[in-house]
Amino acid sequence: MEQQTFIGQSLNQPLAARLRPETLSEFVGQEHLLGEGKVLRRLIEGDNISSMIFWGPPGVGKTTLAKIIANRTKAEFIDFSAVTSGIKEIRAVMQQAESAARFGEKTIVFVDEIHRFNKAQQDAFLPFVEKGSIVLIGATTENPSFEINGALLSRCKVFVLHALKTEDLTALICRALSDPRGYGNIKVNLPPDAAEIIAAFANGDARSALSTLEMVVLNADLSEDAVTVTSETLEQCISKKSLLYDKKGEEHYNLISALHKSMRNSDPDAAVYWLARMLEAGEDPLYVARRVTRFASEDIGLADPRALELAVAAYQACHFIGMPECSVHLTQAVVYMSLAPKSNSLYTAYEEAKKDALTQLAEPVPLIIRNAPTKLMEELEYGKGYEYAHDFAEKLTAMQCLPDSLLGREYYRPTEQGLEARFSERLESIKEWKQKHKK
Repeated sequence: MEQQTFIGQSLNQPLAARLRPETLSEFVGQEHLLGEGKVLRRLIEGDNISSMIFWGPPGVGKTTLAKIIANRTKAEFIDFSAVTSGIKEIRAVMQQAESAARFGEKTIVFVDEIHRFNKAQQDAFLPFVEKGSIVLIGATTENPSFEINGALLSRCKVFVLHALKTEDLTALICRALSDPRGYGNIKVNLPPDAAEIIAAFANGDARSALSTLEMVVLNADLSEDAVTVTSETLEQCISKKSLLYDKKGEEHYNLISALHKSMRNSDPDAAVYWLARMLEAGEDPLYVARRVTRFASEDIGLADPRALELAVAAYQACHFIGMPECSVHLTQAVVYMSLAPKSNSLYTAYEEAKKDALTQLAEPVPLIIRNAPTKLMEELEYGKGYEYAHDFAEKLTAMQCLPDSLLGREYYRPTEQGLEARFSERLESIKEWKQKHKK
C-alpha cells in the first residue's frame, strides 16, 4: 500500500511524474511540431512513426512524447536506458524485435539519453533500423551532429524541441494546482504572480517548474483547510538558479562562440556577460583564458601586440589563483580584447599559406636558403649564394626565399588598424627596397 502525505499525495511519485501528460491534448508547448496539421502530430495520430531523434534541453517533453506514442501505437514499445544498457542487452532486444517482425509485428525502441551510448553501442542498432525490424526513437540533450553516429543519424528524422515559454509553464503550474493528480484536492494559497515567478525561474524546463512548485507547497504553512505559501518561502525556494550549461556539450560551444564574437564586435558589455555565464556555471577559467589568448592573435594581432601579452598574463593569473579570484583578471583581458583595434591579417595569412602548403607539398626549398652541414651538401650547392642580412647596412637582401612556383605570392596583408598601420608602412618600404635591388 502506498504511503500518503497530509494532502493525499503518493510519496513514491514526484509531482512532475504524476502530472506527466498522457495524450497530445495535455501536452504543453512545441506547437511548431504538435500544432494542428503539423508533421509530428500527423505521424503520431496516424500511427506512422518512423525512426527519429528528439533533441532539446531538459524538461521540454522528449520522454513524454515517447510515452504518448507508446499509448497510441499498435507496436510493441520497449523503453531503453543508455545509462544502464550495454551491447548484450541491445542485441537481445534486437533479436526479439526481429522475430516479431517476421510475424508482421512492429517494435518501437525508445532510448533515453542516446548520446550516452558509445559508437559500438549505437552501431548495434544500425542493421535493425536499416532492415525496418525496429523503429528507433532517441532522446538527447546534446547536438546529434556531434553525438550520434552519422550512419544512424542519416536514418532518423531529427525533431528539435524548444525550451518552453514562460506562459506555457505558467499554464502548466495552474493546471498542477487544479488537477486532482496534483493539488486539485486541496486549497493552495500562493503569493500574487507566484506562478509566473516560478515559471520564469524554471528557464523553459517543465520538470524544474513542477519540482519548484512541489518544494514551495511542501514548505508552506498548514491550516485545517488550506496550505499557504508565503513570499519568504517562495524566495527561499528560488534563491539559486542552475545555469544551463554543459561543459562538454553544444551549449559549451555556443557560449564560447558568443564570447568570441562579442569581443570581435567590440562589445565589452556582452563579452563580460558571456564570460560570467561561463564562469558561474563552472567552466574551467584556464579554458576561457586559452580561448582569449587565441583571440588576441586571431582577431587583433599586430594591430595591438600587447593584447597577446595581456592574454598570456591573464592565463598565468588564472593558473596561480584560480576561481573565483581570477574572474577579475579574465574580465580585464576580455574588456581589453573588446576595445583593442581589430585585425585578422595574421589569421588570413596563415590560412592562405596553409592552402598552398597542402596543395604544393613537394615544392623544394630554394638551394640558396638551405643549410649545408656536410661536404656533400656543399658540393650540391646547398646554401650557395646565401646573403646574411646582418652583413648589410639596411639589414636586408633581395634574396629569394619562396619556391619558384610561389614567387610573388603575398599572404600577410596588414590593415591600417592600430599599430598595424606602422607595420604596413614598414612592409611597403621593405618591398620597395627589395624590388629596387632585385638581381
